[in-house]
Amino acid sequence: MKLKPKSIRPFIGSKDYNLSREFYRDLGFDEFVITHNMSVFKTREFAFYLQDYYAKDWVDNTMVFLEVDNVQDHLGKLKKSGITETYATVRCSEIVCNDWGNEFFLHDPSGILWHFGEFNTEVK
Repeated sequence: MKLKPKSIRPFIGSKDYNLSREFYRDLGFDEFVITHNMSVFKTREFAFYLQDYYAKDWVDNTMVFLEVDNVQDHLGKLKKSGITETYATVRCSEIVCNDWGNEFFLHDPSGILWHFGEFNTEVK
Protein backbone atom coordinates (compact mmCIF):
# COMPACT_ATOMS: atom_id res chain seq x y z
CA MET A 1 0.00 0.00 0.00
CA LYS A 2 1.32 3.42 -0.94
CA LEU A 3 0.20 6.25 1.35
CA LYS A 4 -0.78 9.60 -0.09
CA PRO A 5 -0.92 11.83 2.98
CA LYS A 6 -2.11 15.42 2.91
CA SER A 7 -0.72 16.40 6.31
CA ILE A 8 0.64 15.07 9.57
CA ARG A 9 -0.48 16.67 12.82
CA PRO A 10 1.08 15.63 16.11
CA PHE A 11 -0.86 15.91 19.37
CA ILE A 12 0.93 17.67 22.20
CA GLY A 13 -0.08 18.21 25.81
CA SER A 14 0.01 21.23 28.05
CA LYS A 15 0.52 21.82 31.74
CA ASP A 16 -1.42 25.12 31.63
CA TYR A 17 -3.63 24.99 28.55
CA ASN A 18 -4.47 28.71 28.34
CA LEU A 19 -0.85 29.74 28.87
CA SER A 20 0.28 27.36 26.13
CA ARG A 21 -2.42 28.67 23.79
CA GLU A 22 -1.20 32.23 24.35
CA PHE A 23 2.42 31.15 23.82
CA TYR A 24 1.73 29.48 20.47
CA ARG A 25 -0.29 32.46 19.24
CA ASP A 26 2.60 34.74 20.25
CA LEU A 27 5.00 32.39 18.44
CA GLY A 28 3.07 33.08 15.23
CA PHE A 29 0.66 30.17 14.88
CA ASP A 30 -3.01 30.71 14.06
CA GLU A 31 -5.34 29.01 16.53
CA PHE A 32 -8.57 27.26 15.60
CA VAL A 33 -10.57 26.11 18.62
CA ILE A 34 -12.00 22.63 18.19
CA THR A 35 -13.50 22.06 21.65
CA HIS A 36 -13.10 23.65 25.09
CA ASN A 37 -10.00 21.51 25.66
CA MET A 38 -8.39 21.19 22.22
CA SER A 39 -7.20 23.57 19.51
CA VAL A 40 -5.32 23.17 16.27
CA PHE A 41 -2.46 25.57 15.65
CA LYS A 42 -1.48 26.20 12.04
CA THR A 43 0.96 27.94 9.80
CA ARG A 44 0.67 27.82 6.02
CA GLU A 45 2.14 24.30 5.81
CA PHE A 46 2.25 22.88 9.32
CA ALA A 47 -0.29 22.11 12.05
CA PHE A 48 -0.48 20.44 15.44
CA TYR A 49 -3.14 19.78 18.06
CA LEU A 50 -2.78 21.24 21.54
CA GLN A 51 -4.68 19.44 24.28
CA ASP A 52 -5.70 20.48 27.76
CA TYR A 53 -4.07 17.32 29.04
CA TYR A 54 -0.86 16.85 30.97
CA ALA A 55 0.99 13.61 31.62
CA LYS A 56 4.47 14.50 32.86
CA ASP A 57 6.28 11.52 31.28
CA TRP A 58 4.61 12.17 27.93
CA VAL A 59 5.18 15.93 27.83
CA ASP A 60 8.75 15.63 29.15
CA ASN A 61 9.54 13.27 26.26
CA THR A 62 7.76 15.13 23.46
CA MET A 63 9.93 16.70 20.78
CA VAL A 64 8.82 18.39 17.57
CA PHE A 65 11.17 19.21 14.69
CA LEU A 66 10.18 22.26 12.65
CA GLU A 67 12.19 22.71 9.46
CA VAL A 68 12.85 26.34 8.55
CA ASP A 69 14.61 28.00 5.60
CA ASN A 70 16.98 30.14 7.66
CA VAL A 71 17.64 29.08 11.24
CA GLN A 72 19.69 32.21 11.99
CA ASP A 73 16.81 34.44 10.87
CA HIS A 74 14.27 32.51 12.94
CA LEU A 75 16.41 32.67 16.07
CA GLY A 76 16.91 36.41 15.58
CA LYS A 77 13.18 37.02 15.22
CA LEU A 78 12.46 34.84 18.25
CA LYS A 79 14.94 36.74 20.40
CA LYS A 80 13.62 40.09 19.16
CA SER A 81 10.04 39.08 20.03
CA GLY A 82 10.87 38.86 23.75
CA ILE A 83 8.94 35.61 24.06
CA THR A 84 11.50 34.06 26.43
CA GLU A 85 11.09 37.03 28.78
CA THR A 86 7.29 36.96 28.53
CA TYR A 87 7.00 33.30 29.58
CA ALA A 88 9.00 32.40 32.69
CA THR A 89 9.53 28.71 31.86
CA VAL A 90 10.33 29.16 28.15
CA ARG A 91 13.98 28.54 27.28
CA CYS A 92 15.83 28.99 24.01
CA SER A 93 19.30 27.81 23.02
CA GLU A 94 21.84 29.22 20.65
CA ILE A 95 22.37 27.58 17.26
CA VAL A 96 24.01 24.17 17.29
CA CYS A 97 25.92 23.13 14.15
CA ASN A 98 25.60 19.47 13.19
CA ASP A 99 26.82 17.35 10.26
CA TRP A 100 23.30 17.37 8.79
CA GLY A 101 22.57 21.10 9.34
CA ASN A 102 21.93 23.65 12.07
CA GLU A 103 19.29 23.95 14.75
CA PHE A 104 18.28 25.69 17.95
CA PHE A 105 16.00 24.47 20.70
CA LEU A 106 12.95 26.07 22.27
CA HIS A 107 11.14 24.68 25.33
CA ASP A 108 7.47 25.69 25.48
CA PRO A 109 5.75 26.63 28.79
CA SER A 110 5.05 22.94 29.53
CA GLY A 111 8.54 21.71 28.62
CA ILE A 112 7.84 20.40 25.10
CA LEU A 113 11.12 20.56 23.19
CA TRP A 114 10.95 22.18 19.77
CA HIS A 115 13.86 21.82 17.34
CA PHE A 116 14.00 24.62 14.76
CA GLY A 117 16.30 23.25 12.09
CA GLU A 118 17.76 23.94 8.69
CA PHE A 119 19.12 20.98 6.71
CA ASN A 120 22.23 21.11 4.56
CA THR A 121 21.24 20.91 0.90
CA GLU A 122 22.85 17.50 0.45
CA VAL A 123 20.82 16.03 3.33
CA LYS A 124 17.45 17.30 2.13
